[in-house]
Amino acid sequence: MYMSIRIVLLTAWLISGTLVHAEEIKPGILRTPDTRFTNIADFSFAPNYMQVGEMRVHYLDEGPKDGEPILLIHGEPTWSYLFRKMIPIFVGAGYRVIAPDLVGFGRSDKYVDEGAYSYAMQVQHMSELVAKLDLKRVTFFGQDWGGLIGLRVVAADPDRFARVVVSNTGLPSASGMRGWIGYPLFKLAVWWEGPMTLEDLQTDITFPRWVAYNYHVDDLPVGRIMSLMGADEGVVAAYEAPFPEQRYKAATQIMPYLVPSQLRENESAWQSVFDRWEKPFLVAFTDSDPVSAGGERVFLERVPTAQNVTIRGAGHFVQEDAGPELADLMIEFMQGHDLPAEITSRR
Repeated sequence: MYMSIRIVLLTAWLISGTLVHAEEIKPGILRTPDTRFTNIADFSFAPNYMQVGEMRVHYLDEGPKDGEPILLIHGEPTWSYLFRKMIPIFVGAGYRVIAPDLVGFGRSDKYVDEGAYSYAMQVQHMSELVAKLDLKRVTFFGQDWGGLIGLRVVAADPDRFARVVVSNTGLPSASGMRGWIGYPLFKLAVWWEGPMTLEDLQTDITFPRWVAYNYHVDDLPVGRIMSLMGADEGVVAAYEAPFPEQRYKAATQIMPYLVPSQLRENESAWQSVFDRWEKPFLVAFTDSDPVSAGGERVFLERVPTAQNVTIRGAGHFVQEDAGPELADLMIEFMQGHDLPAEITSRR
């Protein structure tokens, strides 16, 4: 009897150890088990993987391989699941859709250490993915962090891109002394806000308070955050799927803190590329986003070819609130049709 108990305990310990080892691909690098992504609602797209440095990056690749490519980059704390309502519409119109998961999100590998994440690292990984896929005449769409990262990918190799669409995002920049002291001052503002509960944050959602909450919280409640930002209860589990427990969430908690960490580099992207942009550029912000409200003005003022369309009845995650409407709008834009001044979410 005693020996049997020992054997059972030893077997359980070995199985547990094997599972931990399987998830920790290398010291400090985690990989979410595939079982976390089974039975995800409305998400039947096949996974694709690319090794970029020491990280395995996941991406969706849907539609005809010879179709004109659309690159969709998500923000935080989401993953390519965010585009599930848009991808079938693009594919139905004959386009090829590439939707990667940023490092630390979705099915892509995840660093345990928050210090391993940087704005520049994410740009480098996405740039390498685009180059290895040899994408050309690309339409780029970015929202939230997807815009911050993707616009830098565009700026690094603008000849690959035919047009740009942005929504509820930005490319924060500064030159001179502001470029040097902007980020330290921002970190001071986050420190001043200090720790807060999600209930505290809900009383006054501003960008510094959002960053402070993410930075200080012990275990970011991704599902509750997505519900707060408008996601239906039925899909909350899909946004929680990449994160079996707190160790997987380093990216979700540190990325907001890094938003103004590349002010001078972003200003260089503005001056060398976007201030001189001659290709189509669509600005499609929503009317109900407390995080990026007013951010469209910078694009409209600085990008010579910028067109503006307001999406009414949608919040921060426009892909959730008005995904089909945004996809239809983008197709009209890509095909060179006249665009309305605004569209309305049918949600």
